[in-house]
Amino acid sequence: MLSWKRALRPFAALALAAVIGFTPAATATAAPAVTAPSSGWNDYSCKPSTAHPRPVVLVHGTLGNSWDNWLALAPYLVHRGYCVFSLDYGQLPGVPLFHGLGPIDKSAAQLDVYIDRVLAATGAGEVDIVGHSQGGMMPRYYLKFLGGADKVNALIGLAPSNHGTTLSGLTGLLKYFPGAADLLNAATPALADQITGSAFLAKLNEGGDTVPGVRYTVIATKYDEVVTPYRSAFLSGSDVKNVTLQDLCSVDLSEHVAIGLWDRIAYHEVTNALDPAHARPTNCASVFD
Repeated sequence: MLSWKRALRPFAALALAAVIGFTPAATATAAPAVTAPSSGWNDYSCKPSTAHPRPVVLVHGTLGNSWDNWLALAPYLVHRGYCVFSLDYGQLPGVPLFHGLGPIDKSAAQLDVYIDRVLAATGAGEVDIVGHSQGGMMPRYYLKFLGGADKVNALIGLAPSNHGTTLSGLTGLLKYFPGAADLLNAATPALADQITGSAFLAKLNEGGDTVPGVRYTVIATKYDEVVTPYRSAFLSGSDVKNVTLQDLCSVDLSEHVAIGLWDRIAYHEVTNALDPAHARPTNCASVFD
């Protein structure tokens, strides 16, 4: 007879994957993967204006894709005059729609190729990146190891998993199920990469969180139930701005998913980070802006 630990091994890994991966794909349906809806983004004929000279690249979170993560933020930015683009990355064979699951270093290489495509289409010299969850952390690998710092002006993370997550201590249970960590790493590498203390995060954060020449903004929520503790999203560095959403509006109850999917207070702060020269105070009334 199997021991109880061995019998529960697959279920532990799958449960952990489900919790870590509870990101914007929660809004997705079983429809086939499609390109971004016709709402003005992913328009490769868009040319950046003098007011907004850099295209904005949106990077989805774990289990998200290039359109479901951005059904609110992309039109919000397009309406304000930005050229906006979004990519799919981290696809696993045979897994449609739910992306951001592959090894994060490989996903960063996909981002590298995509940004070159955006720059070529728009004629811009740099982009700004806005990412949610894994999408706010993964570009740091591109900046640090793949030469991305020369092509990126700013990185803005919404609840990014910059220093991983403990899931309120739940990741510590993996050690009680021999083989569960290996199963998680083999089946969904990006989930394993985002656990606090992973080899990937150790490499990413060694020698400092940032690289010269890039402005960093982190917008986190104290109600984050995925990236825990929520302050693990914050970065250290000379050109970093760390923001707690509830310091902008104390009654904002957005958690990990909502801060990326529909929180207009967070979006207002995103626009401040994209255009700091014209920043306006972000507060509870920003939801109407």
